[in-house]
Amino acid sequence: MVKEERKQGTAAEENLYRLEGRVPLRRAIPFGLQHVLAMFVANLAPVLIVSSAAVVRGSTEGLTSAEITGLLQCAMFAAGIGTCMQLYPIGKIGSGLPIVMGVSFTFLGSLLMICTNPELGYEGMIGAVILGGIFEGLVGLSARYWKRFLTPVVSACVVIAIGLSLLSVGMDSWGGGSGAEDFGAWYHLFVGTCTLAVCLISRYLLKGVYKNLNILAGLVFGYLLSMVFTVCGIAPLVDVSGIGQTVREAGFFSLPRLVFLTEHPPVFDLGAFFTIAVVFLVSAAETTGATTAVCTGALGRDIRMEELQGSLAVDGFSSAISGCFGCPPLTSFSQNVGLVTMTRVINRFTILMGALVLILASLFPPLGAFFNSLPQAVLGGCTVMMFGSIMYEGIKMLKECTFDDRTMIIVSLAFCIGVGLTQTSGNFFAAFPKEVGDIFNGNAVAGVFVVALLLSLVLPEGGQKD
Repeated sequence: MVKEERKQGTAAEENLYRLEGRVPLRRAIPFGLQHVLAMFVANLAPVLIVSSAAVVRGSTEGLTSAEITGLLQCAMFAAGIGTCMQLYPIGKIGSGLPIVMGVSFTFLGSLLMICTNPELGYEGMIGAVILGGIFEGLVGLSARYWKRFLTPVVSACVVIAIGLSLLSVGMDSWGGGSGAEDFGAWYHLFVGTCTLAVCLISRYLLKGVYKNLNILAGLVFGYLLSMVFTVCGIAPLVDVSGIGQTVREAGFFSLPRLVFLTEHPPVFDLGAFFTIAVVFLVSAAETTGATTAVCTGALGRDIRMEELQGSLAVDGFSSAISGCFGCPPLTSFSQNVGLVTMTRVINRFTILMGALVLILASLFPPLGAFFNSLPQAVLGGCTVMMFGSIMYEGIKMLKECTFDDRTMIIVSLAFCIGVGLTQTSGNFFAAFPKEVGDIFNGNAVAGVFVVALLLSLVLPEGGQKD
């Protein structure tokens, strides 16, 4: 009897590292919760930025605080639904891989340009998101016709660029959050350092599968330390009042509302669609890189065509669903790709628990407010290592490529131009339409992808090996 129980326990542990298989809830829930905590604030930040800046079409008035709170709720719901679609495909839509979906930062520049234009406003932006999502979904389903253009060196460059683009995000969080008045204050650095230390120590001290809960251990410790600082009056790290304000505005229970049933139904404008369609193609490249990183880093194999098609289809169609709830587009979250590749926990049921927590948080605003109160410094201490692991997986992919003159030129120019554009002192594309600068000046992934792809198509095969 004891031997049988031990055997079942061992099988349950092994299932954590398999796509399929039953995992007890006592293990599935904490591993799933770890994914939610890793991406929660980053999932809501783009919604908050866009909704705070947006104007109502035909006026200069913005959205009310109650409406913005409702959009944050809808963002959690859409991310949970999108993650479920990735985990458990519906026909050809879905990859069946451990991918977590969340609101994308990639679209931020273009969305702000649309939603702050009084002629288009928030309604025009949402219409563009819905149409653009459908467009990317159709592009994804036809991936077998254009996948050959994404050569291994292009995919490796994109994955490395994703990791590089996230490094500043992790450090910004560690310092207290981008734009924070007290950025770099000693208490942010102290809490972030302690959080990272607990993550590292837990990685080595915890035994068996529990060592992969090191990120959750760091998050819990960092949050408790932040609460001590806040209660003792040392530093206001946890916004306790924000939880109470959310309860007053949204109540204890609330259902997400479709944007068609609100006072701001979507407006479909062709110009707004074309503005955002290009960014959806960039998002498709990011998702291709992230999905490839999951396969090579966590599964130890190459990506399959049906997985790529399904992943891109969800990227697009879930973005359309997100638009139907009044929120920006979704994409595969690189934070969680880093978590999967670092822990090797790929069980779909386990990740599903995280998606269900997101959906649950969207139904109970106080629960969402609690998660949203997680200090930025705590997130920074946890995520820096995860983001670095994505770059590491991209380097491993690059190692599999042939090292010759052609590869050297593609990699060198892709990163020199793509990353260099994000570090110029001015607007490099000042002579071009504003949309071009919005896409490339602040997005290293977009520049690296376009340069690597063009050079891969133009440069002849072969050449002197290094």
